[in-house]
Amino acid sequence: MPTLYIFSGLPGTGKTTLSQALAKQISAVYLRIDTIEQEIRDLCAIEIQGEGYELAYRIAADNLQLGISVVADSCNPVELTRSAWEKVALEADAKYINIEIVCSDRSEHRDRIETRASSIPGLRLPTWQDVENRDFQPWSGNRIVIDTSGQSEKESCDRLLSALSNM
Repeated sequence: MPTLYIFSGLPGTGKTTLSQALAKQISAVYLRIDTIEQEIRDLCAIEIQGEGYELAYRIAADNLQLGISVVADSCNPVELTRSAWEKVALEADAKYINIEIVCSDRSEHRDRIETRASSIPGLRLPTWQDVENRDFQPWSGNRIVIDTSGQSEKESCDRLLSALSNM
């Protein structure tokens, strides 16, 4: 049965690193909202609201209906987007797994934000102030939580794979 792996978390927590590693490990389609939204900005010169998510939902549904698992990489900060991703999976007769990536060490998290470079041409990365001010609603549903603080990429990935294998 195809699965939609729904990643969420604040910028700089390690979502993209872990979601890309998972997609590679399981040979799943990888959808990154930052990539989609930046391309829409570049092509259409518009202010993005929910268009990136809406496009990603459709691409995810197409692949899930073909029996191909999908890894969705986004901040996914509010209940509205979280339930929309789940609806995509349910309507495609697929499973879904919510995965929240956190970095509980505030100093480490800030350092990541202040020292990283964008891998998407033209994308303006958020500042630490942007991250602190971001609306990120508490979760109400079940999810896997991976804390990347003090962990290497490999250690965090191993923890994620272990949590997924125990489901």
